[in-house]
Amino acid sequence: MSINQLIFRSLKKNLKNYYLYVFALIFSAALYFAFVTLQYDPSMDPAEGSVKGAAAIKTASVLLVAIVSIFLLYANTIFIKRRSKEIGLFQLIGMTKNKIFRILTAENLIFYFGSIIIGILVGFSVSKLIIMILFKIIGVEAIATLQFSFEALIQTCIVFVVIYLFIMLMNYTFIKRQSILSLFRVRSTTEVTVKKISFLEMSIGIAGILLIIVGYYISSKLFGGDFVTITELFSAMIIILASVIIGTYLFYKGSVRFIFNIIRKRKNGYLNINEVLSLSSIMFRMKSNALILTIITTVSALAIGLLCLTYISYYSAEMSAKVASPSDFAITDIEGAEQFKAALDSHNILYTEQIIDVIQVEVNLESIMDIDAAKSMLGLHTMRMPVISEQSITGVTLSEDESLFTGESSALQQFISFKNSGPIEFKGQHEVIPQQYIGLKKESVLSSYFTGGGLPVAIVDDAVFQRLRLDLDPAIQETSSLYIGIDLKNSAQNKEANELFHEIGFSDKNSYASQLQYSNNQKQNMGLIMFIVGFLGLTFLITSGCILYFKQMDESEDEKASYTILRKLGFTQGDLIRGIQRKQIFNFGIPLVVGLLHSYFAVQSGWFFFGTELWTPMVIVMVLYTALYSIFGILSVFHYKKVIKEAL
Repeated sequence: MSINQLIFRSLKKNLKNYYLYVFALIFSAALYFAFVTLQYDPSMDPAEGSVKGAAAIKTASVLLVAIVSIFLLYANTIFIKRRSKEIGLFQLIGMTKNKIFRILTAENLIFYFGSIIIGILVGFSVSKLIIMILFKIIGVEAIATLQFSFEALIQTCIVFVVIYLFIMLMNYTFIKRQSILSLFRVRSTTEVTVKKISFLEMSIGIAGILLIIVGYYISSKLFGGDFVTITELFSAMIIILASVIIGTYLFYKGSVRFIFNIIRKRKNGYLNINEVLSLSSIMFRMKSNALILTIITTVSALAIGLLCLTYISYYSAEMSAKVASPSDFAITDIEGAEQFKAALDSHNILYTEQIIDVIQVEVNLESIMDIDAAKSMLGLHTMRMPVISEQSITGVTLSEDESLFTGESSALQQFISFKNSGPIEFKGQHEVIPQQYIGLKKESVLSSYFTGGGLPVAIVDDAVFQRLRLDLDPAIQETSSLYIGIDLKNSAQNKEANELFHEIGFSDKNSYASQLQYSNNQKQNMGLIMFIVGFLGLTFLITSGCILYFKQMDESEDEKASYTILRKLGFTQGDLIRGIQRKQIFNFGIPLVVGLLHSYFAVQSGWFFFGTELWTPMVIVMVLYTALYSIFGILSVFHYKKVIKEAL
């Protein structure tokens, strides 16, 4: 047999066994080429909008390179170890190490760059679809065109050539360092086969679970007032990060084995075939995979958490816009309002107008909130609040000694909790007016220009309002004390009215607000980030799923002899498959569940800074991630079925 025939037969065999690796390689190249194409596509100019947008895409492309590189290098490590006996046989028949390396290099050259070429073609064909998805997410009305970017082609080729050179360097180093005897023992020494759990392992297992619980507990208290200085907050975040990551590593190193050992002891060592194939295998193998599982879990949690937070912000854009501007348009002076109303009239756009006088007053809230936490977190003894008259709001009637707050902020409520009632004081320049606080309503009545984006608004009796107005402290008053809200009678004309608002130049003024413009801006900004995070998250999901699948392929080959024995003992193929299914639920389910828990507690600790809705966007992201991730578990079961069929 000639060298060329040997290369061809080996290539054909590897392509059959590692089809998923070929898919992942094609997928990585396609994803990277399509993503880099975004940087050079002319239709992306409206989407980037600024240097920050372009910088975000370039930064994401660097992270994409890192994810793909680590995956390909790790996958190559698995494959070169799987071929260790083959390499040892080549040496036994007289081949030199340099000749073996040249054979592997030729195989990889065809195998690798063939996949890259296919990947680039696939990336080119879907690049228009990706741009259309991005435009849809961020709400940009532009025509996406299918254009081949030579700049993207060159950049993709450079990146994957460099990765290929590193792969060849790894292969060369592996072949040079291994003796013939060690090559035949590589795979037999890769897994831990300790049968009896030690006291140290039990301690590690308990410590791992406790560290994760500590991290979760601190994260739940992060913004609840327990940590009241920047130093304390920073220290708490470091402790959370360290305890969760170290705890995750110890969890895989000892906790899983410790828990399953307890289950086995409760059964007095009598396990059925399903439990032997699932529990026992995981107990002996998960410990040796602790590092890679920790990395997969941590990065998965990071990807899920970031995607949840960005989607929360994107999902909450319209609700956040209503909080920032309760009316369709908010203007703070008569002249601007008249100009805008004239523009609306000229285009036959019907509207209603609401005018509210606003004053700023120092309010003593010590009796109705946790003032110690407020003073520490916000540096406040009293709080400056916008105050309006009850006559400005329909449906509100107050006595002269009553005050009602409105405009609840989810973020502010995490730091300051208001009681249901209690005495408060409004401090004018010369007079202090005592009032009885009677509650907090959720509805916003003023734009964020007056509320600072989170402070509630105080509603008082009109007589009290007039007294406060005559005793104002000039040092704390805003430049404008007038809120003019304009609401359209026909919401279908909102887009046209918003264009007029923009043409006049009102969108550039901080004191003016357009609800539609605010929503669109948030969707564009967070939509771009969500797209990038989703892109990177999908890449990592595919690569990490492939890594776990490759590990299962490796284990299935090692356990093939055991399946042969079990089949000869009378166990049916169905018996073995049921055990394998349980095994894959644990193998893929444990990292998934731990990653979801990490991301849940991370999101739960600070989601209120990003939007107004939590559960719907978070559940959608987690369900989609779980569904995609589960595909690799299903594929691994199919592979085991194939191995079991071949066992006899």
